[in-house]
Amino acid sequence: ASWIDSVNILVQLAVAMRRHGRGGSLLVVPANDETWRESIVHPVAYAVSPPFRELTGLLKETREGRQAEIWKEALRETVQSIAGLTAVDGAAVMTDQYEILAFGAKIQRRRGAAPVESVRVTEPVQGGQPATFASSQLGGTRHLSAAQFVHDQRNSIALVASQDRRFTVFAWSPCEETVHAHRV
Repeated sequence: ASWIDSVNILVQLAVAMRRHGRGGSLLVVPANDETWRESIVHPVAYAVSPPFRELTGLLKETREGRQAEIWKEALRETVQSIAGLTAVDGAAVMTDQYEILAFGAKIQRRRGAAPVESVRVTEPVQGGQPATFASSQLGGTRHLSAAQFVHDQRNSIALVASQDRRFTVFAWSPCEETVHAHRV
């Protein structure tokens, strides 16, 4: 699909998380890989079983079907609903296939894993330079726990919206072998 016709769900979720203004965390984990559970406190307060697959189903629609207003409205409503789940104390967990697995999940350091010491931070501003910060300087608990999650679950990403409406995307950087935080 062309860029114009494409649907970027993560961008739409990020915008919706930021818009609601309550802050939130969304962990995106690989489908069919349960290792993310090693970094979550059990029992999970709101495990979703079977997984909520509304986004997955909507994205299977044909290009022509995506032009229909009813599809666009269903997508908007689903994205808003999922963004609302991120505001619940804890994090929402979604697969890279857009299936919601849990919300209100408390992040913990994986057993035997080292604590995240520092994070490489970038911002999309002209003249901005990457900087390394101690993990304690990132922000509040959401930021620290998201950095720890990505440090432990290197094939995952974490999206964090602050109540002050700043947004940070956390991912593992294999080149620098550290957690990378991209602040928007």
